[in-house]
Amino acid sequence: MPLLKSLTGKNTESSAAFRLKGGLFPLTLLEISHYDRTEFEQQLQDKAAEAPIFFKQTPVVLSFEEFDGELSTLPLSELVEICKTHGLLPVALRNSNAALQDEAKQISLAIMPVGRVKPNADKTASDTAPTATEDASAAPAAEHIGEINPNSSPSKIVTTPIRSGQQVYAPGGDLIIMASVSAGAEVLADGNIHIYGALRGRALAGVRGDTSARIFCQSLEAELVSIAGNFKVDEDLRKDHWKSAVHASLDEQTLCITPLV
Repeated sequence: MPLLKSLTGKNTESSAAFRLKGGLFPLTLLEISHYDRTEFEQQLQDKAAEAPIFFKQTPVVLSFEEFDGELSTLPLSELVEICKTHGLLPVALRNSNAALQDEAKQISLAIMPVGRVKPNADKTASDTAPTATEDASAAPAAEHIGEINPNSSPSKIVTTPIRSGQQVYAPGGDLIIMASVSAGAEVLADGNIHIYGALRGRALAGVRGDTSARIFCQSLEAELVSIAGNFKVDEDLRKDHWKSAVHASLDEQTLCITPLV
């Protein structure tokens, strides 16, 4: 009995309490062009009324790269509290202003790199794959499910359905899914996304900022579609072309959904 107790104690001491893993978790970018408390709060309230499901504990990155005003006088803490009141959870800041970064650190916001270079079309998947020096949000933990010749081209081809809770990412190219994407699943690509079935989960194309990326699916039933950070949630998507074959693309900063013909 004493021997058994000794061995048990040794195993407990040697087991790791945690481990660090990279994961690809797309975050919504809240780009703020100017700030007036009354105006900002009212517009945020109106947007939350349009898409109440989206505004429920949604993590966002605050971006001030296009801000027109004096950042040194910006009440960042006040802005963060307004976001939280309406269901958004600011988790990071994206701006090179040193004073703003210092204030962000004081209220426990992470600092994200400023902008990303769009991937070149002639690069291979290995050229554009995230490295260990990039931020954790760009390190994929995607599952490799039913792939065909994954090293033959920048595109990733998946032949099996994507189940709820699964995440599939195609770095450096297109993602082609020869089946459906279930609710609660997430598919992401640096390039285009092609779904030869129903899209019921989340699809995010151009995740590294490629505004020319597109999404194609045979039946639009999605929780969210996004191209280069511009997105629509199911409340918006149900208005037109629901359960139809569609093509999603960007027209400047507007996400457009059109019939697939």
